[in-house]
Amino acid sequence: MSINIKGLDVDLSRAVWRKSTRSGPWTDNCVEVAFVDGAIAVRDSKNPEQRALIFTPGEWDAFVGGAKDGEFDL
Repeated sequence: MSINIKGLDVDLSRAVWRKSTRSGPWTDNCVEVAFVDGAIAVRDSKNPEQRALIFTPGEWDAFVGGAKDGEFDL
């Protein structure tokens, strides 16, 4: 099933979900990411059946850049 969001047609049934290699048995705060149809999808690994968040490549790049620069550090 394909959805149209932010001008992208995204078919999440074809998504290959990946969890961070830093995830482990000591935390349950994990997300999974899939790069599919020119979009980036993010979902809660504990509730994969719930709706995923969809980001454009520009939005994803801004997020990753902010994380690398410490923008979200407490």
